[in-house]
Amino acid sequence: MTTQKIAVAGSSGRMGRTLLEAITHAPDMQLTAALERPDSPYLTKDAGELIGTHCGVPIASDFAIALKNCQHLIDFTRPEGTLAHLAICRAEGIKMVIGTTGFSTEQKEQLREAAQEIAIVFAPNMSVGVNVTFKLLEIAARVLNEGYDIEIIEAHHRHKVDAPSGTALRMGEVIAEAVKRDLSKVAVYGREGVTGERKPETIGFATIRGGDIVGDHTALFAGIGECVEISHKASSRMTFAMGALRAVRFLVDKPNGLYDMQDVLGLR
Repeated sequence: MTTQKIAVAGSSGRMGRTLLEAITHAPDMQLTAALERPDSPYLTKDAGELIGTHCGVPIASDFAIALKNCQHLIDFTRPEGTLAHLAICRAEGIKMVIGTTGFSTEQKEQLREAAQEIAIVFAPNMSVGVNVTFKLLEIAARVLNEGYDIEIIEAHHRHKVDAPSGTALRMGEVIAEAVKRDLSKVAVYGREGVTGERKPETIGFATIRGGDIVGDHTALFAGIGECVEISHKASSRMTFAMGALRAVRFLVDKPNGLYDMQDVLGLR
């Protein structure tokens, strides 16, 4: 495979540094740009210093200039920033791998519009294991669609700003689609006080935030006399980075279109 020229947004963040490390060790990838906000204290420093090495790529804040020599942008930042980067990539014909979560319905529509012109992999979780878990949930939900109460529990580090996580919401969407329910109508995001009996059609979400938990997700199907749990636990952000690189490889021959990790992994 021809070497792919990669840019990383939010390069000094926890996920950004993990992506830098993964790209550095991938023989078919070349880090061409490392990007940060204009107020970042890391600007102009060698991006390799963030992971204890030297790569000759200075950290920059001007996306329009830095992306000129890139083929792909990997973006795990925040919705507003990702959409600003999307506009530049769309104008320059640069493909995107987006792991950002917390998009509104309207913001997701902007991704769909841009995908008419550029190729995008957008997924709430790039982990290969998580995306296999989505497939298992689809199968389980079809079989356990009656007599089982469905709850989704997720835990993340104290710095995560959105809740429930994008992965938890995607788990809910996969289950709801499999049992032909509208998640927007049956989701329950919090319980307090006298809530009354649980309605059987609901899908509940519970959120935990604390410490340095990378990401734990469990879907629970609770019936009478048994409980089925399907879980995924991430112990390192490297699993997300390696999935993102698989997404880059998937996009190499794609001129445009909006894809997710189910497409990348051939799970459709």
